[in-house]
Order: sequence, then structure tokens, then C-alpha cells
Amino acid sequence: MKPVSCLMALLLFLLQAVPGLSLPKDTLRCVGYRGFCFRSKSCPRPFAAFGTCSWRQKTCCIDTTSNFHTCQDEGGHCVPPKIKCLQQQVGLCPHRKWKCCTEL
Repeated sequence: MKPVSCLMALLLFLLQAVPGLSLPKDTLRCVGYRGFCFRSKSCPRPFAAFGTCSWRQKTCCIDTTSNFHTCQDEGGHCVPPKIKCLQQQVGLCPHRKWKCCTEL
């Protein structure tokens, strides 16, 4: 019994000590964009919806009053990395590694 309890204690320690080890990928992406996970499907003001959290059970909301605006709020379009932009725009895209362009 003692080796099993030591193993469980080590596992619990690792889950707490290693950042992001126990969080779902969509939650990590939300937190990476300085977002917050809300239980409701709509975000309260001044937040805007920016994907999902907790295995698509919650809504990722980002603060629209901060410097982290979505691409569409800034007048741009989110495009995959294969497409070249004539002019790149600052803004967040909901898909990983996509970029925000004003002109394609």
C-alpha cells in the first residue's frame, strides 16, 4: 500500500506543479490570449466571445477594452498561414497560427 500512496502523491504533485498539464488545449489557448472562461454562451460586457474552454463546455471571453482586440474588430480578416498578406493587421484570430490581414 505504501508504494501506491507514494505514487499517487507524486502524481498529484506533478499535476499541481507543471503548468498546463491538467488543462484542456482550448482552455490553454484562451488563457494564452489572456481570456477568461465563462459558463454562459454569451460574454458579459466589455468581453467578446473568442472560442471555447473546458472541452467546449464554456465560452472563452476576451476583454475588448484591452490591447487584445479580435481581428474582425480591427477591420481585418483571419487567414490561414498559407495565404500571404499584402498588409498585416494587429488582432487576434480564433484559429491557432492564423494571421490577421487587411489586404490579401
